[in-house]
Amino acid sequence: MVSLGLWVARRTNGVGDGDIAVGYARAQAPTAYGLVFVFVVETVGVSFMLADYPVVHLVMLLLDLYTVFLVLGLQAAAVTRPHVVGPAGLRVRRGARLDLWIPLERIVSVRHDLRFPDANQPEDGVLEVAVASQTSVTVELARPVTSVSLLGRRAEVHTVRFHADEPQAAVAAIKKLLPPRSVDVHG
Repeated sequence: MVSLGLWVARRTNGVGDGDIAVGYARAQAPTAYGLVFVFVVETVGVSFMLADYPVVHLVMLLLDLYTVFLVLGLQAAAVTRPHVVGPAGLRVRRGARLDLWIPLERIVSVRHDLRFPDANQPEDGVLEVAVASQTSVTVELARPVTSVSLLGRRAEVHTVRFHADEPQAAVAAIKKLLPPRSVDVHG
């Protein structure tokens, strides 16, 4: 819900001076706004159906409104917490649920790489931060970094795949900050 406040104020979280924000929320926006529309229609419909039952009506109204704000909050988190490319490294995020810091010196290569990962067949050592069931940037690491899930599960990853609204610009921004030895000529 903090993200809703940031979104209304047109602010971002964790993007400092000299950093480049890399958005990823555009791909999920149609789904999020579609769900909000459906939930608003459902809220109105249920309100009419339960008008004769004031207590049940109030409970359902509160639950429906909470659902609308929850979906808007998830979209707001994606908008206000972009991936960040800066002199200190690459920050890969998924709303408020994932925040992975990758030091630049660990990046061996980065490339535009459109993929549609299968969530049922995860690869060992690969973190896939998909949006709308797709990733568009692949980052290979010299040494693994530790990814911590929302519930505290830790995993060592040597490859990170994430979605970016403008993947070529994201790759160019990362490559620009890498030492010449680390730039992947294939990407």
